[in-house]
Amino acid sequence: MIRANHAVLHAFDFETGSAYLSEDELPLEDKQVKSYVQRHLRRISSSAESRHGEFSEGSGFAEQLSAYLANENTFLGLSIQVAQWFWEELRRADSVEQCDLLVAEFEDTGDMKVDGKADDESVEATFESNGKRFFAILVLPRKLSFVHEVGGGANGIYRHDGMLPSPTQKVVSYLLVNEDTLEIDFSDKPRLIAGREVNVIADEFLQCSARASSKDVFTAVSQIVEEVAQEAGLAPALEVSRAKAALVSAAEREEVVEPAEVGREVFADREDLRERFEQEVREQSLPEEVPVRRGVANRMAKTHRIRTDTGVEISFPSDLPDRPGYLEFIREDDGRMTITIGNVARVDNR
Repeated sequence: MIRANHAVLHAFDFETGSAYLSEDELPLEDKQVKSYVQRHLRRISSSAESRHGEFSEGSGFAEQLSAYLANENTFLGLSIQVAQWFWEELRRADSVEQCDLLVAEFEDTGDMKVDGKADDESVEATFESNGKRFFAILVLPRKLSFVHEVGGGANGIYRHDGMLPSPTQKVVSYLLVNEDTLEIDFSDKPRLIAGREVNVIADEFLQCSARASSKDVFTAVSQIVEEVAQEAGLAPALEVSRAKAALVSAAEREEVVEPAEVGREVFADREDLRERFEQEVREQSLPEEVPVRRGVANRMAKTHRIRTDTGVEISFPSDLPDRPGYLEFIREDDGRMTITIGNVARVDNR
């Protein structure tokens, strides 16, 4: 569960050259405001596309955040410092994008439930502060829209460019900092500033290292398993599904995945293939381990989908091939493959 403790919205208008820095926090006692903020926070905190990093020595924001955590600044005061920095930096872009800045502090309690329920209202009533605390910054792109204008006897059409992204819309530029460990999750897109491509959040604001995202590592591991299996004459679909099952299992145990360990598990009975896999991991410079939340791993790898050259599509749980009698891939003498699905009690149309 996500619970926002503080949130503030600072508005930027690059066309008029005005920054409207809020003098007060958002009223989180308002259910609609609270829902909007928390749904965006939930999306970014569970995103598989977040890259990971750590502050470099001398990071200005790290010093500001540390001062805030030591009660040497207020949440609103820090948010204004952050907004002033983003305003000055984003307005320098060769192609400016109308946007606002949402700054928030929240707690993530994971899968907390009350009486078997996981909805916000059920948990909120007995919420205890035992979750991870994060400081978050989101660049919210505003959308151009058209609305009707009524009055004066004739209705009209009015152009409006102040629409915030909906809670279900993906936000590309954001950052999360774990207040206990100072570990960073972030996402951004390159921007041209004075003709130079700049990663504003990672390089300029955070001044942090940048490691691959969970999605990048999952994709790379799956591709390596597929290539090694193909070279060895194994069934790539079967081995990739096993790799996904290993990824999910590792995330459920420790919320950390070690790419090399996945290969050792998938090719447990073939030392030559394990060595080939580990060689590819080194050559692609994959991290020794990558943090992966359980929910993220389940979304990415709990199910495996394949499609045959005859147009048949199959979707099945990633761990199913390791359960005897449920799914079997048999390579025939002519190189073709037979897929057998067993222990089926019912078939439903979808």
